[in-house]
Amino acid sequence: MSFNDGAQLDPSQVEDRRGGGMGRGTKIGGGIGGGIVVLLLALFGINPNILGDLTGGGTQPPAVDGGSGGVQECQTGADADKRLDCRITGTVNSLNAFWPEYLAQYNVQYSRPGTVIFDQGTQTGCGPATTAVGPFYCPVDTKAYFDPGFFDELVTRFGSSGGPLAQEYVVAHEFGHHIQNILGNLDRAQQDPQGPQSGAVRVELQADCYAGLWVRHASTQKDPATGKPFLDPITEQDLQDALSAASAVGDDRIQEAATGRVSPESWTHGSSEQRQKWFYQGYATGDINKCDTFGVAAP
Repeated sequence: MSFNDGAQLDPSQVEDRRGGGMGRGTKIGGGIGGGIVVLLLALFGINPNILGDLTGGGTQPPAVDGGSGGVQECQTGADADKRLDCRITGTVNSLNAFWPEYLAQYNVQYSRPGTVIFDQGTQTGCGPATTAVGPFYCPVDTKAYFDPGFFDELVTRFGSSGGPLAQEYVVAHEFGHHIQNILGNLDRAQQDPQGPQSGAVRVELQADCYAGLWVRHASTQKDPATGKPFLDPITEQDLQDALSAASAVGDDRIQEAATGRVSPESWTHGSSEQRQKWFYQGYATGDINKCDTFGVAAP
């Protein structure tokens, strides 16, 4: 979705770490891409515990400067339509305006998560992480982490369409994990970490549903500074872009591209069909009660 040009962005809600360094090893929370590297290692019969050595070791390439002002230059909705880091910032602003009001009707208090934009690698409460893990949410420091380079890979490597809502969906999915953390569901991924009906898959699909729920309300969620919506009304093309992104990161699609076969027993995020289904469920209903992926026999 495009942003309302007059929307006022709040870049203070995003920490820009581009150009920083990092150490060795990585341990990640839930994420739209966070399980991809672990999944591929397991598929190839490699112990995922060595992930840290593969992604964090060795000499880091030269840091890329985040720009003279970084996200501090993101001031308006027009900026969000022109720059990816500003689009991330604007989406974060919209999510942080939407979720407190929405959860309040269920007497749930929303605590604002941190948001970090980085490149190459960064330190997190869950340990050092690199670009290789993709966007992820760390429940230890309650922060969502985004390397803008992933959004290019979403198109070039995973075959997603590249529209703005495809990118906004990724941000909303990670915030979905924060909502799960607040509601007490996020840990269920660790109790049952693999398989098409596992807790891990149900957690990821629920985060997709929460992303769709936000999309349903995003174009009416008002900017507190101006009283006008952050985002323009959703179009059919916007919706197709988001569904394309959800499909692109399905376990079956990633497995088939990597190995030529599909192994449901090792799924951690859900199939392309499941991810589209639950994103659309959230979008179509706009109701968090309809996102109970744990309450159905087969998600």
